[in-house]
Amino acid sequence: MEQLFSGLDNIYDEIIEIRRYLHEHPELSFEEVNTAKYIADYHEKLGHQVRTNVGGNGVLAYLEGGKPGPTVALRADFDALPIQEQTDVPFKSKNDGVMHACGHDGHTATLLGLAKVFNGMKSKIEGTIVFLHQHAEELPPGGANAMIKDGCLDGVDVIFGTHLQAQMPLGEIGYRTGPLQAAPDRFDIKIQGKGGHGAMPHDTKDSIVIGGQLINNLQQIVSRRVDPLESAVVSVCNFEAKNPYNVIADTAVLTGTVRTFKEEIRTFIEKEIERVIEGTCHVSGASYEYTYSKGYPTTVNHKAETELVARVAPHVPGVETVKETEPIMGGEDFSYYLQNVKGTFFFTGAKNPDWDDAYAHHHPKFDIDERALLIAAKVLGTAALNYMKNEKQTLVNEDQ
Repeated sequence: MEQLFSGLDNIYDEIIEIRRYLHEHPELSFEEVNTAKYIADYHEKLGHQVRTNVGGNGVLAYLEGGKPGPTVALRADFDALPIQEQTDVPFKSKNDGVMHACGHDGHTATLLGLAKVFNGMKSKIEGTIVFLHQHAEELPPGGANAMIKDGCLDGVDVIFGTHLQAQMPLGEIGYRTGPLQAAPDRFDIKIQGKGGHGAMPHDTKDSIVIGGQLINNLQQIVSRRVDPLESAVVSVCNFEAKNPYNVIADTAVLTGTVRTFKEEIRTFIEKEIERVIEGTCHVSGASYEYTYSKGYPTTVNHKAETELVARVAPHVPGVETVKETEPIMGGEDFSYYLQNVKGTFFFTGAKNPDWDDAYAHHHPKFDIDERALLIAAKVLGTAALNYMKNEKQTLVNEDQ
């Protein structure tokens, strides 16, 4: 552990340099060609076995330790978002309308730095480490499932991952056994009314009025149709019916998201939305089109691996608080990995203690305290090494 921690401390400046380079050159989901090349080149210079174009733009790198043992996968995503950056940092995005507004640049820098340090101590590593660099986390269907189908988990015994949390204090690690993040779904609704002159509304079927009624009615699904002890969100996030000032729109389009933890609640809301749409449009004599697109599954952490992180994290330099966190409604396609192998996903606080407040993820002024990258790398590395040690001891005990 001392070699791991000191090694990461020694290359901290390089980790920050990597993060800032990636921040300056963001690429959207499924378009991360240059980022994937940068990652692959870095691993190849370390002498790692590298696979590219895994499930799309994914990259896998393998480090075989000097001693036999289990195979541990460590995952980092590397796609950016279609957001125009509004920060004033000297390394702000050079790609117009594209920004690393969720910390994936930091995730990648963390994993590359960890790869370099592990490479320097590979003779002591008891097993194999898979550095799993995933594309397209931000945009369903995502990159995880495609990478799994392309063999990224072949031979893997366990997987660990972390997400930098800009609104969680620096030095805090948040873990949770069981459901951690919700299933994020999308719905699209098109209301077909009858347009006309704004001075003669009685001759129309006003799609804007119908859409407004529909938004109000949809809010009653969670408040009046879902058990208050269950968690669910139905949010209409876009409403379009653009027309001249004196023309009543004949068509309105609504787009939104549903967040749930339980599959039965998820299915119920999908059907209930259509029931509400049908009733609202029927009253007004309008027709509709409705599409419900399921996103990622609920992220469900495994017990033993989560408890391992909770047990080792307090001994990592820079970690001040380790606590069980509440579930959040944000989605994460790390969920697919956890459906196939054991593992856990945890949060690493990245809010600068001098900031009065921090901008939320996906905000154009999003930023992180870069010291969190070092903490994330140390916790991930500690979890991997402890798992290898514990797993090897278990095998010895079983043989005895």
